Amino acid sequence: MEGSKLKYKTESSFLKLKSYCESENFKGWDPYDGLNSKVFQALPLKHWDLGRAIWIQCFKHSPINFRKLLLVPKEHNAKGVALFLLGYCKLYKLAQSGCENFGTKEQLLIKVKEITKLLLSLKSTGYSGACWGYNFDWQARRLFLFKKHTPTVVATCFCVEALLESYEITKNEAVLKETLTAANFVVNDLTRTPNGNGFFFSYSVKDGNNTVINASLLGAKILSYSYKYTKNKEHFKLAKKAIITACVLQKEDGSWIYGLLPIQCRIDSFHTGFNLDAIKTYQDNTQDITFQKHIDKGLYFYVNNFFETNGVPKYYHNKTYPIDIHCPAQIIVTLSKLNIFKSNKPLLDNVLNWTIDNMQHKNGYFYYQLKKIISSKIPYMRWSNAFMFNAMSHYFLESSIIVNNEV
Repeated sequence: MEGSKLKYKTESSFLKLKSYCESENFKGWDPYDGLNSKVFQALPLKHWDLGRAIWIQCFKHSPINFRKLLLVPKEHNAKGVALFLLGYCKLYKLAQSGCENFGTKEQLLIKVKEITKLLLSLKSTGYSGACWGYNFDWQARRLFLFKKHTPTVVATCFCVEALLESYEITKNEAVLKETLTAANFVVNDLTRTPNGNGFFFSYSVKDGNNTVINASLLGAKILSYSYKYTKNKEHFKLAKKAIITACVLQKEDGSWIYGLLPIQCRIDSFHTGFNLDAIKTYQDNTQDITFQKHIDKGLYFYVNNFFETNGVPKYYHNKTYPIDIHCPAQIIVTLSKLNIFKSNKPLLDNVLNWTIDNMQHKNGYFYYQLKKIISSKIPYMRWSNAFMFNAMSHYFLESSIIVNNEV
């Protein structure tokens, strides 16, 4: 597509998305929020682990949204709020560069401060440091029940990154101080599962999901941020050990499976993106470039196996469906983090153009998943819209940098 037409199309798309999210005050539903149903909570079924799991999966996979009928409220999700904060920080930097298509510096600074305050208010309490979880109970198969606000390393890492981006703009020392305590959560509250010469950080404070590769890498990413600001050598050493474990488990073709449990052997797109982002962030924060060859190998696999030339984003390396909104969103963020946005812009243009055409509603929100037969077009705030908001903000900032450097 001609550059000027694509620019107009992407900006129009984003303005609709931005308007939708702001009108909802960043609250919304989630694929996994079925247990928030007031109807379900009034049933004896809530005491049965299999019943909880089935109820969640019915909500997740149904193309029809029963949440209003079954009294599931729209709420803030900490990870979703963090993604919006990351996006507004990018838009602020875009306005600093002279492009105020999405707001003036003053307007965007107000948003950054407001969402920072909101995100800090969503912290989980009772742990060694700042940490965040989700706003719903979640039954993980029949293994364990996550109660709402049980902190996870994944949610916490997104929140840490967003708050540090906010700090770099506002220079609010109180935000920096509070955010950096998340390293204590990683060190003291997460389980470490030995593996070779390193270990895994657990997904959460609850045992049962302790060998997930991207989750462990996000724990390392948090510790690398701590090292960047505090030069805590113990945090650097622990982060490196977790990175070593992940890199040893990388396959020769550059791919990673999701985790070590038998049911976690899938190779998927956006978790590959998370892995690459985490290792690159670790290297940037510590200046330790030991793992560059693993980034290069993983990047080659990522770009060449998960995206068609016409822009179709595949979920798995060996099959296309379901097409999940995380996949087109994450490649924009990952290639931005790896500083290779410009060299891959034709691919990113195609992916974004296809996503707008096929996964955005006329009201501005993005769909959850497309399937071969019946798709889910429910407007999930965290899973769909927050991810696309952050990704498109990255896209506009990177595109502006390219234009400014060419002038």
